[in-house]
Amino acid sequence: MHIDGGMREFAHIPTSYLHPSQTLSYEQLALVEPLSIGSHAVSRAQLNEGEQVLVVGAGPIGLAVTQSALLAGARVSVMDVSEQRLASCRRYWPQVNCIDGRDNPSSALQRQFGDDLPTVVLDATGNVRSMQAAFSYVGHGGRLIFVGLFQGDITFHDPDFHRRELTLFSSRNATAADFRQIIDLLEKGQINLAPWVTSHAGIDAVPDTFPNWFNYESGIIKAMIEFH
Repeated sequence: MHIDGGMREFAHIPTSYLHPSQTLSYEQLALVEPLSIGSHAVSRAQLNEGEQVLVVGAGPIGLAVTQSALLAGARVSVMDVSEQRLASCRRYWPQVNCIDGRDNPSSALQRQFGDDLPTVVLDATGNVRSMQAAFSYVGHGGRLIFVGLFQGDITFHDPDFHRRELTLFSSRNATAADFRQIIDLLEKGQINLAPWVTSHAGIDAVPDTFPNWFNYESGIIKAMIEFH
């Protein structure tokens, strides 16, 4: 990802960078990287089993974070401004508590948790307003992990940050260990890929189909381009 050329037909890289599988399909393998980002974020959060976790953003990376947090044994809530995405979370993970963030997120969290706010909040939006608001979603002594990236400055109210003794983490990409962990979980059938792949297109149809994938209302999570 650090150099141009990722879409070329051939790439020359050290074999140590490859993570093979003898059993997974190409479609499953194509999802290893985004799933690994969620896995890496959860490892950064150092979750404890049964810990109350809030994931902000139910897009592809937020779903990956949710999946890894559930596998870690956390009690997971997901907040989003899209009812369509929240409905998908409810359908695939009935145990996840879904929170509508369109009106007043702080009030919604207060109704859900009272004064016992989540001790871990992972923001996967990349939205500056969401990321700055997320500081107020974390319980005392809790951890806030920025998974989504905003190309600019993030500010927070320092007295409140200090008063509640919060810890702020960033999570970037994934490691080789994260890749191997996700491949192993996929090979064991412990990850349900149904929430991710929402569209398919053959390579010849991509010029006409691709623009619609950027439409937020289309419901696209991950689209697969098929080469035959």
